[in-house]
Amino acid sequence: MHPIHHARTMPDKAAYIMAGTGETVTYGQLDERANQGAHLFRSLGLKRGDSVAVFMDNSPRYFELLFATERAGLYITCISSKLTAGEIEYIVRDSGSKVFVASTGVAAMAIEAAALFPELPLFMCDGAVEPFASFEEARAAFPTTMIDDPSPGMTMLYSSGTTGRPKGVRRPLPEGEVGAAPGPLMMLHVGLYGATPDSIYLSPAPLYHAAPLGWTAGMLQLGGTVVVMEKFDPELALKYIEKYKVTTAQWVPTHFVRMLKLPEEVRTRYDVSTLQAVFHAAAPCPVPIKEQMIDWWGPIIHEYYAGTEGNGLTAINSQEWLAHKGSVGKGMTAEVKICDEEGNPLPPRQEGGVYFAGGGAYEYHNDPKKTAEAKNQHGWTTLGDVGWLDEEGYLYLTDRKSFMIISGGVNIYPQEIENLLVTHPKVADVAVIGAPDEEMGEKVVAIIQPADWSEAGDALAEELSAFVRANLSGVKRPRQIDFMEQLPRHDTGKIYKRLIRDAYWGKTDAKIA
Repeated sequence: MHPIHHARTMPDKAAYIMAGTGETVTYGQLDERANQGAHLFRSLGLKRGDSVAVFMDNSPRYFELLFATERAGLYITCISSKLTAGEIEYIVRDSGSKVFVASTGVAAMAIEAAALFPELPLFMCDGAVEPFASFEEARAAFPTTMIDDPSPGMTMLYSSGTTGRPKGVRRPLPEGEVGAAPGPLMMLHVGLYGATPDSIYLSPAPLYHAAPLGWTAGMLQLGGTVVVMEKFDPELALKYIEKYKVTTAQWVPTHFVRMLKLPEEVRTRYDVSTLQAVFHAAAPCPVPIKEQMIDWWGPIIHEYYAGTEGNGLTAINSQEWLAHKGSVGKGMTAEVKICDEEGNPLPPRQEGGVYFAGGGAYEYHNDPKKTAEAKNQHGWTTLGDVGWLDEEGYLYLTDRKSFMIISGGVNIYPQEIENLLVTHPKVADVAVIGAPDEEMGEKVVAIIQPADWSEAGDALAEELSAFVRANLSGVKRPRQIDFMEQLPRHDTGKIYKRLIRDAYWGKTDAKIA
């Protein structure tokens, strides 16, 4: 199934709805606009294998661009709306993009970035300002029928760059007819979460990220309806579940935390009984947070672990998780291996690097060194995470290897400390890092975003220290607690921990790229 098919069989059905404005695009409209976009790209000289860069907020034009490139045999590179002009230029250049499309929601940064690649055709959606041409006006000049030489395209996405410069993942374009092969995420929607063409899917996250883009595209391939939040807000998310009778959604743990910290009278104000299956990923979820979500929404909460690289995926449902609390599940598309520093497999309950064996092949674009570093001698690949397996093969993530703190020769993983601190009622968000220490090499530092900024200070620091002392061993207790009004957390749930850490290590020129 594919939107091309749905445009023929149910052209008037809502493909997607913008949650805030209510703007609705039907499958018939989506197909016609995607065809016009494909014609436009051909008129600009783009051929199979070329790339288009998209720098947009959650615009209603996002899917029209996605499916235009997908039927023209093009790569689409979706760029985070949080990046600077220099970071945008790096991705545009590295991806080899031949067209740059932005939206008015990010116009100021788009104009700044466009000055760095003036030779490219520039288009803007939802209105246009110089030097951009209106994408909708340019597209409207072309037929609504399919181009003469359709072929399947695909996404070429970049990692979020939380630990270094973003890495582009480029795979060979698929062969065959456009829309002939079902997408893997459409099949997971059905196989893991019981989705049907009657499903109503809420997307609360930015579409430029691999997971929201992929899962929404999968739902559109299935023939369901996608409800897109322009920007996440915890109460609005609950409101939209009730208003649109949402049946399924993908979340990140930060969303759960923010919804759980709403006042009880707000949380219970909205009817969420239409939810049938929801799932989360992107970052580890603290056990108490997930327990509270299952208590609230019922045993409909699923979890998966995967990366943009597509080299493997684990999954777990609520029933399994309650029997294996803290696990992210068993391998679904590849075998999970835990390896030591030499790449040798480790037995159950021994901690090491998390690898996938037999999963999808990938390469980091223009970076053979990073591609090689992600493989061991067996050909197994890693996303850079550390964890362990139990005797039944369930995976438990410890942290990213690059975030590990070594204090006095002891390995300390920040995730455990963060998972505890975020459950404190006075904490809105937290990041734990290692900072330089003359005696121990590194010391544990917790940077707290208070729920109420006016409470930031020594009294709250002491309260949080006592909270950690009562729940964790002494070696894990932060030796320093600092406060930040807003932590640099990505909308996808990942935190730019490198930025925070570099500030403590004196690297003042650090950037999110």
